[in-house]
Amino acid sequence: MKISAKKPKKRARSITLGFIFILIFSIYGGYQYYNYLKLPVDSNNFEKISINIPRGASTSKIAVILKDNGLIKNELYFRYLSRQRKVGGKYKAGDYKLDRSMNLDQIIEKLINGEVYVDTVRFTIPEGFEIRQIVDRLANHDELNINREKLLDIIENEDFDFEFLSGVPKGKNRLEGYLFPDTYEVVKDIDEKELITRMLSRFDKIFKKEHYDRSKELNMSVKDVIVLASIIEREARVDSERSVISSVFHNRLKRNRLLQSCATVQYALGERKKRLTTKDLEINSPYNTYKYIGLPPRPIASPGKRSIEAALYPDITGYMYFVAKGDGSHVFSKTYKEHLRAKNRYN
Repeated sequence: MKISAKKPKKRARSITLGFIFILIFSIYGGYQYYNYLKLPVDSNNFEKISINIPRGASTSKIAVILKDNGLIKNELYFRYLSRQRKVGGKYKAGDYKLDRSMNLDQIIEKLINGEVYVDTVRFTIPEGFEIRQIVDRLANHDELNINREKLLDIIENEDFDFEFLSGVPKGKNRLEGYLFPDTYEVVKDIDEKELITRMLSRFDKIFKKEHYDRSKELNMSVKDVIVLASIIEREARVDSERSVISSVFHNRLKRNRLLQSCATVQYALGERKKRLTTKDLEINSPYNTYKYIGLPPRPIASPGKRSIEAALYPDITGYMYFVAKGDGSHVFSKTYKEHLRAKNRYN
């Protein structure tokens, strides 16, 4: 009886194929497992978790912190990945806010970039606010630690390197009109000078080169433009009327006529009265445009972008007067006779 010599070879081939299969399966399983370790701990959990990475903390220490807070699945894999990517010594210390929906790559990237959590505060300065109102809002803010006296001293006396402030003398309300009205987000412990600088920087971004060029075309200084814009801001209630109101004031300035703006008298009085009396209109102040021809010496409020642009680009009209209708809009007139009829109708 013959015995085949091929059987051991078949058996060896089978063992080899089985080993290869197990090896491939193991590699694939390991690959899948490592991919699993990269996934978020809980992709639906966006609740922020505060952690602190101490200065000089090792990769092992950081791995423990992340695991203890439920932000990673495996400490060893975090250490392995850090070593493989050669980023172990690049993690930055600080306070972080992370969540369990973040995958391992996202967490590593934040730690490398030092995307630390900063406690911030948001506040809004409305268009048309005066310095006194801005100071009140900042000094009385629950989350800002702002000293009123220090803030006022900085506004009146501090040096700021901005082109638009060139020639503006120091003194009370020096920055009136230049603290740009907007919504700001600042660090909670911001100091008084940095806060004012942020607001002036926002003005600097809004008032661009084209605005400087247009001011020269109108033969107006930047201060003149902002003074006029501040008056428009206080007089206008309807956006579409800003450039029309601007045209009235431009027409009056060209003809050397009194501006007769109630808003400037209110500024001189220090209060915003709904209706001015004859006595109010007699106040002896350079801000009383019922008595003094031309623009007031300084802005009377913080104008927004729309009012600044209206001051620079007025409509071309023959209007010389306007009167409030009571609903925020105005009636515009070319002659005094038309203006009297409008006043009799709406006042």
